[in-house]
Amino acid sequence: MGETMPLFPLGTVLYPGLVLPLHIFEERYRQMVTDLLAGPEPQRFGVVAIRRGRETGVDGVSALFEVGCTATVREVKRHDDGRFDLVTVGTRRFRLVRLDRSRPYLRGEIDLLAEETGDEAAAMLAAQAVRRTFREYLDALATHGAARVHVPELPDEPVLLSYLVAASMIIDLSDRQVLLAEPDALRRLMAERMLLARETAMLRTITSTPATDLRNSPYSPN
Repeated sequence: MGETMPLFPLGTVLYPGLVLPLHIFEERYRQMVTDLLAGPEPQRFGVVAIRRGRETGVDGVSALFEVGCTATVREVKRHDDGRFDLVTVGTRRFRLVRLDRSRPYLRGEIDLLAEETGDEAAAMLAAQAVRRTFREYLDALATHGAARVHVPELPDEPVLLSYLVAASMIIDLSDRQVLLAEPDALRRLMAERMLLARETAMLRTITSTPATDLRNSPYSPN
């Protein structure tokens, strides 16, 4: 069944299990956090990547992607001037059904998406291939001085692996969004294997570093 929750549009993609720190300074989002803290636990909101528009400013957001991820609040620091520092964790993917603009901040009617693995045997084989290809990608990044991505020990479980790899790759927002929207871990891993092969091949044929706008920071000043 659908539910309605606050939405926080961002210029990045949040995946389940990943930590997202946020600095809240705009009045509308201060109100959102205040409303969340006054409500029952778990205190959560939906993070949706911006298709067109900007996170801040008068023009703001003009279009959002359809699939997002809920963010559960783990830590809150309230500043004297009304700003907040939050530590949140991605929890569940959802599909945005309808926007509600009746409050200062956006709310959305959402449908939570099931977390499917896909064919178990095929997913385990895909996970093995992605672990190998991902290490080759990290080696190529380090060799060409493009970046150093530090990740924990790669898990065997296909769903966890698929999100960790998706969050660690230096790719465009559109590619990140495609990975989030994949219906199951098997298809996500297969897509990641192709992306990793593509990015590794590109790194091996160039000597300059990627443009800085391809680098993704988990910290958003909103």
